[in-house]
Amino acid sequence: MKKEPVEFYEVQRFRQWWTWILLLGINALFLWGCIQQLLLGKQWGTNPMNDAGLIIVAAAMLLLSVAILGAKLFTYINEEGVYVKFFPFHFRYKFYDWSNLHKVYVRDYKPIKEFGGWGIRFSINAGRAFTMSGNKGLQLVLMNGKKVLIGTMQAEFLAEILVKLGKTKD
Repeated sequence: MKKEPVEFYEVQRFRQWWTWILLLGINALFLWGCIQQLLLGKQWGTNPMNDAGLIIVAAAMLLLSVAILGAKLFTYINEEGVYVKFFPFHFRYKFYDWSNLHKVYVRDYKPIKEFGGWGIRFSINAGRAFTMSGNKGLQLVLMNGKKVLIGTMQAEFLAEILVKLGKTKD
């Protein structure tokens, strides 16, 4: 799928320290609950769930944490268009052909106000967003009026690439 030459390539990961601490704390809490209830035979909490339920919830939290902490946002741009993949939630790249884009530009955005945070997000007014951290992104406005924002940590370089390719449409 990736066609040469690639003009822009970026891989981002979640870098917010508080996300790591929060997920580590939640998983430690459930691990402690499993140790208390399953190994030591003490009921965990004032209204404990059964052993199977505790194991299922603890495993689900662990899997969710691994998915979030292992998430990567891949973005690459070439003369064909813009490709984006948010692993592990997407296994294939989503492709945006230049001919299907009405406007393309790099902009500042407000992640909490516009999208309610980072990740794969959707807002009625702002459209779809694929972001990891920060507040800069590549704004795509499709011919049908739909909007897609792709977060970047290399905003200046990305803007230069768009100019180089002659694709800045704003």
